Amino acid sequence: MSNKVKAALVWCLFPDAGTARVVAGTLLEEKRIACANILPTVESVFTWKGVVSSETESAVLYKTTAEHLEPLTKRLEELHPYETPAIVGWLVDETPPQTLEWLIGSLS
Repeated sequence: MSNKVKAALVWCLFPDAGTARVVAGTLLEEKRIACANILPTVESVFTWKGVVSSETESAVLYKTTAEHLEPLTKRLEELHPYETPAIVGWLVDETPPQTLEWLIGSLS
């Protein structure tokens, strides 16, 4: 395992847990993620088209590696039902070697 491999995370909101689960299943099958943590109910307060709104949504935290980060965010855009989905990805500074091994193994 290379010391240069880094873990990455992506945060994304969906209209409901069912939609989040379907997208997670697709991303798992495509080996773009190793895991998706679905938080079935979160309250989102946001501004959309100049109007402050509050909605109940489902949040997902995806686990992947740095090399999959950009392709994952692009694929999420394709699969997502929202006109403008909120997708945020970042590299992880510290990850135990066993976790990196699991991520790499899950994505190959």
